[in-house]
Amino acid sequence: MHATILRELDCIEQTLGRIGTAVSIFGSARIAPESELYRLAYGIAERLSNQGYTVISGGGPGIMRAANAGASAGASQTVGFNIALPFEPLDDSYQDIALVFDNFTTRKLAFAKCSHAFIVMPGGMGTLDELFEMLTLMQTRKMSKVPVVLVGTQFWQGLLGWMRERLEYSGLINPGELGEITVLDDADAIAAHIGSQIPLTALQNARAA
Repeated sequence: MHATILRELDCIEQTLGRIGTAVSIFGSARIAPESELYRLAYGIAERLSNQGYTVISGGGPGIMRAANAGASAGASQTVGFNIALPFEPLDDSYQDIALVFDNFTTRKLAFAKCSHAFIVMPGGMGTLDELFEMLTLMQTRKMSKVPVVLVGTQFWQGLLGWMRERLEYSGLINPGELGEITVLDDADAIAAHIGSQIPLTALQNARAA
C-alpha cells in the first residue's frame, strides 16, 4: 500500500500543472441519465467548461459521468479522478485526463490540491465524505478557502438546519462558517456565481485540438 500511495502522490503532482483553473463536481453515482439531476449536472458542467474552467469529477457513473459529459460538450478540459472499485467498471470516455486511484485518501487529496471551487450535487455517503473533507481542510487552514456550492435547496436544507442547530448554536463550529456555503438550484445561477468568484480568461484551459 505504501508504494501505491507514493505513486498516486507523484501522479497528483505531475497532473497539477496540466489542469489549470478547475471546478470539482461531486454527486451520487446512482443518478440515472434520464433524471433531472443528471441533466442539471450536465448543464452546469457544460456552462463552466464554456466559461473556461476545467471540470473535475470522481470519474464514476451518475452525476460524475454527467459532469464529464457536459464538460466534454464545452470548450475546456474534463478530468476524472477515478477510484478502482470491484463493483463499478471504469469508464473514461468523457475524460481528457483520467487518473485511477486505489486509495480514497489520495483521491481526496487530489481534489483538494487541484480544485478552485466545489459544486456538490445530491449524493450519499461518498458525496458527504468528500464535502466534509473539503470543509474540514478549509476550516483547519490546510487548504485555501474556495467557493462551495450545494445544488438543491430542498435536498440540503435539512442538513444545513441541523448543522446550525446542533453544531453552530452549540459552539461546535465557529459562527459564520456555514455562511461560506452557497445553496443554488439553477445551472445559470451556479455558473454565474462561480464566474464572479473565480474570474479567468476563457481560453486558459481550452482543450487541445
